[in-house]
Amino acid sequence: MKEFVCITCPMGCNLKVDDSDINNIIVTGNTCPRGKIYAINEVTRPKRMVTSSVKVIGGVDLVVSVKTREAIDKNLIFDVLKELENIEVKAPIRIGDVIINNVLNTGVDIIASRNVEVKDGR
Repeated sequence: MKEFVCITCPMGCNLKVDDSDINNIIVTGNTCPRGKIYAINEVTRPKRMVTSSVKVIGGVDLVVSVKTREAIDKNLIFDVLKELENIEVKAPIRIGDVIINNVLNTGVDIIASRNVEVKDGR
């Protein structure tokens, strides 16, 4: 038996998961269907959003925050962060701009999560 706090919504349900039979996972404690889906995913293939920052060239800010467009397998988080270490992007940058297309062949893009304007040359 595993226990989780569901993070799908603000309710924070205390979930209990019996995964002794992987073909018949039993979830209790959820008050909505999303909790059951979250718990099953958490025991079979956990995923997370990845957030970080990358260097900006010629921008008013030295870095821009970035994130995965959707959650990726949890075991790839540190590999994705390693990919971002040496990335530099040129200003201007807009929210949603693709920074890395299909990172690590996951089918998921890394995108900018804020705007960065060009630094005034005066």
